[in-house]
Amino acid sequence: MNIKALPYVTLLGFMFGSSMVFSRFGVGQFEPTTYIGIRMIISSLTALAVYRIATGRRLPRDRELWKRAGLLGIFGTAVPMTCVIVSLQYLSSGVSALLLSTGPAITIILAHFTLPDEHLSRRKVFGVGLALGGAMLLALSGEDGLPDAQSTASTGFLLVSVGMTFGSVMVIYARKRLTGYDAYDVGSIRIFTTALVVMPLSLLTVGFDLSAVTGSGYLALLYSAIVGTFLGLLLSFYNIKRFGATPAIMSTYIIPIFAGIGGVLVLGEEITLTMLIGMGVIVSGIALLQEYNNTPATWMRRYPHRGSY
Repeated sequence: MNIKALPYVTLLGFMFGSSMVFSRFGVGQFEPTTYIGIRMIISSLTALAVYRIATGRRLPRDRELWKRAGLLGIFGTAVPMTCVIVSLQYLSSGVSALLLSTGPAITIILAHFTLPDEHLSRRKVFGVGLALGGAMLLALSGEDGLPDAQSTASTGFLLVSVGMTFGSVMVIYARKRLTGYDAYDVGSIRIFTTALVVMPLSLLTVGFDLSAVTGSGYLALLYSAIVGTFLGLLLSFYNIKRFGATPAIMSTYIIPIFAGIGGVLVLGEEITLTMLIGMGVIVSGIALLQEYNNTPATWMRRYPHRGSY
């Protein structure tokens, strides 16, 4: 990786990792769906303003693009994000981020059965086994990373697993249906669709009660919306364009570090020996998966639409 990319990779890892910490703080005051809905509305308005100023274009009117990117927004962002944000009621931000880093392994398994040019080699099988083995270690140990013992950690693991599965399925869908479209168009429609789906759902199911939200809760929401969602996605696109695909892959290793350290410093979470061992196993597996194509650029050409949580 180009040494000049290191600050940008680190910054991206910080953005996504710290957003996990702020999101866990936020769900202590917001209903999770309310939190996600407002967060995505703020991101949508920001994206709309920047889209108009930066590109001088109107939003695309291609119905096929809206339909395809809209499906990606619903099942590739709204569902996974809801699962992950809700899981933060049961798991620390560090544990959730570690589990999410196994997403590429799940994608490779699905790609083997759905894409004609993706096949499991011995190296990939070993890498997938390591990555998922690290996640299983955390799950079987009941490790939640929280200072107080929780009896509902299994609920958190289940939610993250469901979210990752939906996200991985939609990565395959994006490769088949969206690779010919402009990345910013797809990303913007994805954000809009998520807001349009989650906010009405929240109003119907839990209402709109913000009476428990403090000033710090609103700041956490604003941070996650602007830094963790909008600016994070923009920086990810910028890194790929300027430095190639390697930074997008390397940031996967950094997110759990910032999420774990931030959780300890801000929320009083814990980093245990089991978490450190699980991180080492997961990172080793993902590193092997990265190497099977010789260059990370191949991975990002095939799976360019992974989103943030």
